[in-house]
Amino acid sequence: QRISERNRGMRTRLGCLSHKSDSYNDFTAILPDKPNRALKGLSTEEATRWADSFDVLLSHKYGLAAFRAFLKTEFSEENLEFWLACEDFKKTRSAAKLASKAQRIFEEFIDVQAPREVNIDFQTRELTRRNVQEPSLSCFDQAQGKVHSLMEKDSYPRFLRSKIYTDLLSQTQRRLS
Repeated sequence: QRISERNRGMRTRLGCLSHKSDSYNDFTAILPDKPNRALKGLSTEEATRWADSFDVLLSHKYGLAAFRAFLKTEFSEENLEFWLACEDFKKTRSAAKLASKAQRIFEEFIDVQAPREVNIDFQTRELTRRNVQEPSLSCFDQAQGKVHSLMEKDSYPRFLRSKIYTDLLSQTQRRLS
């Protein structure tokens, strides 16, 4: 049963590959809110600044949206989703919610065979498993750091070379001329 579900999921992903493109001439799919107005509000200077550092990209609403769209084309958006879930988790003020949120994040991203399992080493996974038993705002710090580093060293340079990013830069420059 589990193998057939996995095969069906793989067929679906492979089928999507033929429809996915890393080019975006229509940015309605990646930009939040009102995309046409949003893109008009995005300057070439802002979009160019995303290449300064990975953290600059992550801190910009449209940079984050474009990076998410890029990761979807690579079927690796779980890394960003985990990083964002950790950022949200750190804002938790209720001790009662802390444990349930920690468990949900662990089951979704960290546990072996998690639906959106992130790629981390065994030691980090086990440390995080222990940390979640007595959750604190920092219980995902090591795992989040590893995933951040992985995206920064691996996905981010590919994003900067991707058609999604270069097309977006071209569109912002075309508006100027």
